[in-house]
Amino acid sequence: MLIPSWLVRRRGLQREHLQQMEALLEPLGLHTVCQEARCPNVGECFSGGTATFLLLGDVCTRNCRFCAIKKGRPLPPDEGEPEKVALVAKRLGLSHAVVTSVTRDDLPDGGASHFASTIRSIRELNPGISVEVLVPDFGGRFSSLMKVLEVGPDVFNHNLETVPRLYPLVRPGASYRRSLELLQLAKKEGSITKSGLMVGLGETQEEMIAVMDDLRERGVDILTLGQYLRPSRSQLEVKEYLPPEDFATYKEEALNLGFKWVSSGPFVRSSYQAKEAFDSVKKRGPIDNP
Repeated sequence: MLIPSWLVRRRGLQREHLQQMEALLEPLGLHTVCQEARCPNVGECFSGGTATFLLLGDVCTRNCRFCAIKKGRPLPPDEGEPEKVALVAKRLGLSHAVVTSVTRDDLPDGGASHFASTIRSIRELNPGISVEVLVPDFGGRFSSLMKVLEVGPDVFNHNLETVPRLYPLVRPGASYRRSLELLQLAKKEGSITKSGLMVGLGETQEEMIAVMDDLRERGVDILTLGQYLRPSRSQLEVKEYLPPEDFATYKEEALNLGFKWVSSGPFVRSSYQAKEAFDSVKKRGPIDNP
């Protein structure tokens, strides 16, 4: 399938910015999802001095068919990683830090305590910073989820990624209902909640709107919508490239459903405009409770 003109863009990545970021991260053994997942916005973000930190290594225990991150048996967690992430956030002068992780089904709590330690470390070294987490599903463990929520992340993000019909193909090992329950519990604990979806995997417009309805029923505040782009021949093929006007339609539908912030476009990813979304939702006052 030919890539349409609206997806042909200059990478915008100045080599010097990539080298500067690598020089900052590599000596500490840190990773970013920007690089590992081959995000199309890596140039824009690195040039602006921002990045989404990838905790718990660069090897995932799940086999999601859309993702470029390596799969296999990961190394034990680096106990010093939370302090290292906090240090890099300080060096970058971040006012809003975003942290995610590979899925670690091999760990008793799925890596939740590591998330909690990282949030605490970032705040200790960076007073006034806001922290956003993009978490895996922790295998549905309520106790693991609570370890993260008790630290009070400013934004709690968990991506549904696609419509329920496509889960066996796109997200084997994950559960649509379990992911919804995770977001609902986070909302009940008072978090600003967020989720993301991809298009172009074979979903219908009716299915997408039904998923948006499900998210709003759980009080989710922020939604990101982006085009699935095949990272390599090892991942699923793209079924459809949606034109920009379709993303505009989805954004209008989502706002009409009551989402407080919607980022919708071919190159939008989970952490795109994360600070702007948080600032906007925070200004709007009390958040919904389902």
